[in-house]
Amino acid sequence: MEQFVTIELLGSPFKFKVDTDVAKAQEVADYLVKEVDKVELQLSKKYNKINQNAILILSALNIAGEYMEYKKKYTDLVENLYSRSARLVSKIEHK
Repeated sequence: MEQFVTIELLGSPFKFKVDTDVAKAQEVADYLVKEVDKVELQLSKKYNKINQNAILILSALNIAGEYMEYKKKYTDLVENLYSRSARLVSKIEHK
């Protein structure tokens, strides 16, 4: 059975076919809607006319920036764990 997620962005509905868990896909879609709404609100306070493409691009850049930040934190964490594990193994081997 085909499953779909529908969201509304900038006043237009969008329907997506979901190949994985519908709840997870809905969570991702809701996150996008939240980010787009946030950017739209920020821009509407500064400008009278807002370009929808600019809203979507800024939203995508915000999400990409968050992703890169989390990716770096994850990489740093893995490197830290690897280093600490190597030190522990070294101490165990030298006993």
